[in-house]
Amino acid sequence: MRIPIAIALVFGLVLSLWSSTLAQPPENKAPPSEKKVPLLEKKVLSLAAARTMTAAAIKEAERNHWRGVVAVVDDGGWLILLERMDHAAMTASVELAAGKARTAALFKKPSQDLEDAINRGRYAAITARGFTEMQGGLPVVIDGEVVGAIGVSLATPEQDVQVARAGLAAVTQ
Repeated sequence: MRIPIAIALVFGLVLSLWSSTLAQPPENKAPPSEKKVPLLEKKVLSLAAARTMTAAAIKEAERNHWRGVVAVVDDGGWLILLERMDHAAMTASVELAAGKARTAALFKKPSQDLEDAINRGRYAAITARGFTEMQGGLPVVIDGEVVGAIGVSLATPEQDVQVARAGLAAVTQ
C-alpha cells in the first residue's frame, strides 16, 4: 500500500505545481489589455545645438558690425533660445526673429517663401495669423526631418538671411 500512497502524493504534488503555473501569466507576456503600443522616434533640437547656432549667427553678425536678435525654436515653433545683442537695431526684432523662426519651423520652409508668395500675388498668405512672412527664418533639417528653425532680425532682409545661414551651418555641416 505504500506504493499507491507514494504515487498519489507525487501525482498530487505535480497537479498542485501545474495548477499554480496556470494561475500566473507568463513572465514575458503582458496581458492583452497591457500590450505595448509602438511609438515613433524623432530627432529633437537640443539646447546645446540652439546655443551653437546662436553663437555662430552672432559671430557672423558681429563680424559685419550688425546688431539684432537671433531666435531658435523647436519643430513645434516653441522658443528654445533667444539672444538680443547689445544695441540691437530695433526692439521689434525680439518679436520678429522669434516669429520668423516659428514660421520656418511650422511651414517647414524658409519664411522667405511666404513673403515671395505674397509678393507674387498670393495675398491670402497674409491671413496666416501668428506667422511672420518675412525673410530671415530658416528650418533646421537633419536627415530630411525638420527639427526646428532659426530666425534672425537685424536691419535688412539680406543680412537676416546671411546671419541665419551662418547659424544653420553650425549644426548642419
